[in-house]
Amino acid sequence: MLIEKDIHPTAIISPNSEIARGVKIGPYAVIGPEVEIGPETEIGPHTVIEGPTRLGEKIKVFQFASIGAPPQDLKYSGEPTRVEIGDQTIIREFVTVHRGTQGGGGITKVGKHCLLMAYCHVAHDCQVGDNVVMANGVTLGGHVEIGEFVIIGGLSAIHQFCRIGAYAFLGGMSGANKDIPPYVKYWGQRDHLYGLNLVGLRRQGLSREVINALKEAYRIIFQGNALMSWNPVLGPCPR
Repeated sequence: MLIEKDIHPTAIISPNSEIARGVKIGPYAVIGPEVEIGPETEIGPHTVIEGPTRLGEKIKVFQFASIGAPPQDLKYSGEPTRVEIGDQTIIREFVTVHRGTQGGGGITKVGKHCLLMAYCHVAHDCQVGDNVVMANGVTLGGHVEIGEFVIIGGLSAIHQFCRIGAYAFLGGMSGANKDIPPYVKYWGQRDHLYGLNLVGLRRQGLSREVINALKEAYRIIFQGNALMSWNPVLGPCPR
């Protein structure tokens, strides 16, 4: 049912989709069946959204993005899986977000207030937390988990099944094939930790007491003589 919406006449919209009030859909956009679009969301020209997919409210999807396409997984054989994207997230040009797989929980999720810059890829079964920033060209392999307030620099690649802890900062052109702990800075091709993400922690309002406690925890876990067995990073950490 289409009520009080700004939809360009060249857009192709399935009658089996649900489009909320105040939605804007640009020229030549394609909205497939089982797509739900929340209030005041803006869909740019030439965007393709396949279902089952749910977009929250006040999302901005820029031109040529592709959301909800089948996963790039050879085991996938058409099972009903889905994508969910949280409120007020921004999806820039040529971003791709693929549906989940039955073996990975069946859902790919991007949280609220995220920014996915141009050419980012979110593969099947990824779970991206709230307030995440992915700079241009970031690629997430399947089943990746990204905690809240993570920032990933441009052209970085995260290997499938890796987890990036909350508030971590990854420098541009990084390659991660192991888990990265929360609160830290990381850079390089499967390289090393570089201390706490102090700038990011302060920007998010963490208290001095909390930051000092994290500093001490970092010193004990990653700079001590005996690293804990779950340390995900190969090689010594600089002091």
